[in-house]
Amino acid sequence: MKTLIDIEENILKEAMKIAGTHTKKETVKIALEELIKSRLRNKLKELAGSGAVEISLSDLKKLRSQRNSLHKRLASKN
Repeated sequence: MKTLIDIEENILKEAMKIAGTHTKKETVKIALEELIKSRLRNKLKELAGSGAVEISLSDLKKLRSQRNSLHKRLASKN
């Protein structure tokens, strides 16, 4: 999907430097992925101890493995 956005050049250059990316597209993709991961982690942290989430360590490891497989499949499509 093509989208036209205005990003401050100095912010984009710094993000490219930190991410070690060579293209603007790659930098924005990584930034969005990191934002999603960060927000989801924060939501899980908020639920800690609430009883809303009951998951064992082995279940968590299985979910992480499934997520990583999905990310690899998605990355290979690009």
